[in-house]
Parts: sequence; C-alpha cells; structure tokens
Amino acid sequence: MTELTRALVIVDVQNDFCAGGSLATADGADVAAAITEHLADRRDEYDVVVATRDWHVDPAEHFAAAGEEPDFSVSWPVHCVAGTAGAELHADLDMEEVRPDAQFLKGLHSASYSGFDGQLGEPDEVRSGEGAEAGVGPYGATRAAADAVEPGAETLDEWLRSQDVEALTVVGIATDHCVKATVLDGIENGYEVTVLTDLVAGVAEDTAEAALEEMKDAGAILATS
Repeated sequence: MTELTRALVIVDVQNDFCAGGSLATADGADVAAAITEHLADRRDEYDVVVATRDWHVDPAEHFAAAGEEPDFSVSWPVHCVAGTAGAELHADLDMEEVRPDAQFLKGLHSASYSGFDGQLGEPDEVRSGEGAEAGVGPYGATRAAADAVEPGAETLDEWLRSQDVEALTVVGIATDHCVKATVLDGIENGYEVTVLTDLVAGVAEDTAEAALEEMKDAGAILATS
C-alpha cells in the first residue's frame, strides 16, 4: 500500500501557552521540548512540517474586557498579541525543520481556535520591537505584526493541498481547544488525522481527556510518539 503524503502540524506552541505565559498550560514547555526530540528522531516520517500561531491584534470578545474576569470558555486573558514576546514560539521548539513559508497565523480580529482558520504569514519578520511602531489596536500589537498576513493569503487547507498532503499528524497546545478544533476541521476537510497524545498539552486534565475522546469519536487516530 502506498503511504499517504503526511504533514506534521504543530499547533500554537507559543510562550503565552507555556510556563510564565498569560494563559499557560502545565505541560506546555515540556511538550515543546518533546516535539523537538520527536522531530530529531522521526523527521523522515513527514513530507512537510507546518506550525500555527495565535496572532491577535484586536480579537473582540475573545479577550475579557478590562476589569472583568475571563470565563475561560468564550473570554480569555489577553494572550499571543501579534508582535509581542508572548506570541513567539517557545524556545524549546526547534523550528529548523519548519519551512519558512509554512507558518499560519490565526485570530487577528476574532476568536480563532482551528489551525484551518490560519493564513500564511511571515511572523519571523515582525519580532517584538524590531522595525515596527507599537500600538495597533488596543493591546499593543505592532504595525508590522498586524500586516504579517496579506489579504487573500493561502489558508492552511489550501497550502496542504498544494503540497498534495493527505494525512496529518497533529501535536501542540491546547488539547482541549486549538488542537481539538484543528483535528476536527482536518477530519471535516477529508484528511486522515493522527493525534500524538504524548505531544499535546491541555488547559485542564478533565477537558483534555474529553477532547481526546471527542477527536477519537470523530475519526482521529490516537497514538503516541
């Protein structure tokens, strides 16, 4: 049987979702390092490697209003503001194997969980404080960061299809939110989807376990690295 063309999809392994971040998961940094180790050992299993990022400029009700507590369901603490350190990929995630033209940014002006909402961007050109004025939108996104996604930029699905990808292996943060949404959309879009359960980190243990069951019920393959 011919093997399917496979992409490793690394979801939102960003500073704000790891220890010390504004919306940290307990195991985020460990998952970042484990993904790096997995790529060092198993890179030949993937035809392409892509990454997604939350990249918020002014995502409306996705951020709790000033002075209000987030409900951690619809509203969240301010996180992953475009062009800031919190939106950077974690230092323990080795990006050497991710193609420069394979980073997808989502959630600029609205809530966004699925990597399939992402569009091709150039986040490495807009690192915090480099060559850009601050203050675009209410949360201090830089102008260059806000412009990192060009109008009509390729979506993740469009890009994967241009690479003839048929199967996805999904890892990253958070199991119970953006990983789940990406997996379910991948299945909806006709990909075979595998989740490496030891390379994901959840917000809460109970909701992460429920999310894995939901993904499995939808047709995802649950495996370990």
